[in-house]
Amino acid sequence: MRAVVIRDFGVEPELADLPVPEPGAGEIRVRMRAAGMNPFDWKVIDGALKGVVEHPFPVVMGSDGAGEVEAVGAGVEAFSVGDRVFGQFMKVALGRGSYAEQVLAPADGKLAPMPEGLSFETAAALPTASVTAYQAVEAAALEPGAIFLVNGASGGVGQSAVQLAAAAGAHVVATGPSDLADHLRDLGAAEVVDFTRGPTAEQVRTAHPDGIDAVLDLVSGPGDADPIVGLLRPGGVALSTNGALDPEALQARGLRGTNFYSDATPEALGAVAALAAGGRLRITVDSSVTLAEVPEAVARARAGHARGKTVIRL
Repeated sequence: MRAVVIRDFGVEPELADLPVPEPGAGEIRVRMRAAGMNPFDWKVIDGALKGVVEHPFPVVMGSDGAGEVEAVGAGVEAFSVGDRVFGQFMKVALGRGSYAEQVLAPADGKLAPMPEGLSFETAAALPTASVTAYQAVEAAALEPGAIFLVNGASGGVGQSAVQLAAAAGAHVVATGPSDLADHLRDLGAAEVVDFTRGPTAEQVRTAHPDGIDAVLDLVSGPGDADPIVGLLRPGGVALSTNGALDPEALQARGLRGTNFYSDATPEALGAVAALAAGGRLRITVDSSVTLAEVPEAVARARAGHARGKTVIRL
């Protein structure tokens, strides 16, 4: 089978031929039809999990994907051959990822059935980005009319968060470049802040001098979040996907801060899939590539030019 692999930390991904894996007890083998690209996929190349788990190189890249069950191991009852499934497939310690024609996964892992009407490409784009957005908006516990800043709304997480927060009745302020402003408004943003025209925090403070109620910060890193957090009113909520917050320090200031990490449970996957299948969550596929084109697509994504999701066709 063909797969995109890395052979060491810091090296470029490459297309390789690997043996077709056989499922063990409790596992299924999925014939992948599409895989979704996420920033963490190339952070693994950079050593994000180095020292945390073993890396039995070559390691297949990727987490998100969708396809059809083509073989089941002993004891599997949840899925049958022919079932359409999607979810997260990354198991770095076993060398497994979703950028491959065939992938093994535990049947009781982070997988869910695909609803009717959902394409493989859309399903592959959902597991990390849309589940993160879905769970983050839930964690923010937004009241109708709350001012909610999505800092970094251009990518997959941000675009899903804009839609979900707007559906919850929030007044959504989204940051993005000018060429994406109309699209973000179409998704539900009440305001779009062009971060290329000046510091985001200054622009938001000018528009909302009394502060905002909540922020999902997809941009700031550790040590960089103070300007964005400083926009919050007393009792406000800050969520960071980059580990940028000091929750205890924020609590002392009367704020709630959480370094947020999503959990792609079957229930959460089912929820976002139902929204997408029903047209209540729109997924923008910015780029569709083949396995052979993945190295170039990773380089483009690293450069920060995302305008939605990159999907790999298999």
